Amino acid sequence: MAEKDTIFSSKIKYGGIFSFADFYRFCYDWLTEETGLSISESKYEEKLDGESKSIGVVWLGSRTITDYFKFEVKVTFKVIGLTKVELTKDGAKIKTNKGGIEVGIKGILIRDHRGKFEATAFNKFLRGIYEKWVITSRIDEMEDKIVGDCDEFLSQAKAYLDLEGKK
Repeated sequence: MAEKDTIFSSKIKYGGIFSFADFYRFCYDWLTEETGLSISESKYEEKLDGESKSIGVVWLGSRTITDYFKFEVKVTFKVIGLTKVELTKDGAKIKTNKGGIEVGIKGILIRDHRGKFEATAFNKFLRGIYEKWVITSRIDEMEDKIVGDCDEFLSQAKAYLDLEGKK
């Protein structure tokens, strides 16, 4: 069985004016284009409460880095009290949204994702030696890359929301 380690886990919160559809598209595009992840939506739920709605979304993404390493990510969106608002900007009316959003991300490093070292107990022993003595720096490099990608995603998402709210 492959070894899975959660390397990064964090979230951001934002409350104010933003277009959820545009933000959703921005996040998807950034993750697929900048990190090369294949993203699939594993959960989407929407609850109506009068004029507002709450939305929960879970994305799962993965990317095979090498024959030995694989990168997985889990992104969660929790939107609370999303309402439609109409703003006037430069004399033109713009339809957008207002509410609160929480975006979380978990970065997971999978070692031996194909299970090549799982055939026998001796192979598992060899994997331990391989990871501890041969590729220690490579594992650290992969972990740093995952932390960097996940942290940059949250920074980009936060910057997008801050800019969107000030328009």
